[in-house]
Amino acid sequence: MTGSNIENDLRVGYTFDDVLLIPQRSTISSRKDTNLQSNLSKNIRLNIPIISANMDTVTESNMAIKIASLGGIGIIHRFMTIEEQINEVLSVKRSEGIMIDQPVTIGQDGNVGQVKELMSLHKIGGILVKDDLNKLLGIITKRDLFFEYDDKKSVKEVMTKDLITAPEGTSLDDAKTIFINNKIEKLPIVDSSDELVGLITSKDIYKRDKFPISSKDGKGRLRVGAAIGVREEDVDRAIKLTEAGADTIVIDIAHGHSNHTINMISKIKDKIGKADIIVGNVATAEGTKDLIESGADAVKVGVGSGSICITRIVTGAGVPQLTAISDCVSVAKEHNIPIIADGGIRTSGDITKALAAGASTVMIGSMLAGTDESPGVIVSRPNGRYKMTRGMASLGAAVDRRIKETNSIDEQEMLEYVPEGVEALVQYRGQASEVIGKLVGGLRSGLSYCNAKDIIELQNNSKFIRITGAGKAESGAHDVHIVE
Repeated sequence: MTGSNIENDLRVGYTFDDVLLIPQRSTISSRKDTNLQSNLSKNIRLNIPIISANMDTVTESNMAIKIASLGGIGIIHRFMTIEEQINEVLSVKRSEGIMIDQPVTIGQDGNVGQVKELMSLHKIGGILVKDDLNKLLGIITKRDLFFEYDDKKSVKEVMTKDLITAPEGTSLDDAKTIFINNKIEKLPIVDSSDELVGLITSKDIYKRDKFPISSKDGKGRLRVGAAIGVREEDVDRAIKLTEAGADTIVIDIAHGHSNHTINMISKIKDKIGKADIIVGNVATAEGTKDLIESGADAVKVGVGSGSICITRIVTGAGVPQLTAISDCVSVAKEHNIPIIADGGIRTSGDITKALAAGASTVMIGSMLAGTDESPGVIVSRPNGRYKMTRGMASLGAAVDRRIKETNSIDEQEMLEYVPEGVEALVQYRGQASEVIGKLVGGLRSGLSYCNAKDIIELQNNSKFIRITGAGKAESGAHDVHIVE
């Protein structure tokens, strides 16, 4: 497009506030009858179409565990060392399962201080003790550490040695009976040679009953994704993350339609086993096509649409989010590859519109940044309580990354850095389950208004209407004094 034909070539780009879904005669008797299952990627299906964003103020293991238990999935951000990110993935995988096949262990010559560090690092209440030949020797739990103030005391002195164990192949129903009859909480699983095979906990069985739609892998563990960049060391990061159990690897770069991204797909595709590759971000049909042809199992859509992103202001580039979703879906649909709508979601209605436009799932950032499960502390202000969020291309994020990578900071480099994100405070919202519950409830209602019992029907049945500024104003509360 050149200056001479700009008027002929310009398209209109739409975002969520520009349109509404037209209500239709509905056969849905209750919104509870709607089915929200959808594909995250080519091989992974979720029970709710919600992903927590791979931002350092949104998703670490606490958030990933919570959202997976509710039927979605969290993507562990990449702005930490490989070892730290692996531990975050392991924390999710060890939080629940049919059997924990990589339980945290320690030798009997270890000390109380080391046990406390492991418990804190992995957020667990018990550690199995084994010898160099993998023979189970005992267990040390928080109960064993009551009133133990000498951190140099050996594990052998404080551990519980008389253990109730179960043989390899024990079912969950049999394990439940053992828990009830023996009033225990942890059941080590051993083979015929008394070598440690895994661990079943009473908490895992309880969680299976409490969260029946949680997102789980074939071993009954909660699903989790992990983000990487496009540097050479990220190849090793991807391999180690999948070895730790990550179900999907997200190649995370602001401008995903680039040679860096495409080359990264080919570098890791054959090295990470069964883990699907999610790639983004893009905003065009051409970008989606190139990523899919390079091997992407899902494509993340959204350039400059996030609440803390200023890419469009700084660079002048981007596509309004609803149009971007529609354009990208037009190509992805031909290849049966799911689209993830990343950015611009402020309400449950926006989720309905994004899915109606063809997205399979949505990625949520700032709305979850203000919850208990997000990293960071609550900040009190005269007008309320808040938590911090920031774009991963913000100056603060860039400074933190530089310090973590080099233990120093180049002031000249930082002066030349052009941020494409901002740092901000978001209102404290309580537990993530409350936020997600409201989003899911609104989405179910949205389906019923469009006479859709599931997301596929929503996409097939939906009809959009463009609205004016006056129509947008009319859509919200107006001409009244809101009672808080």
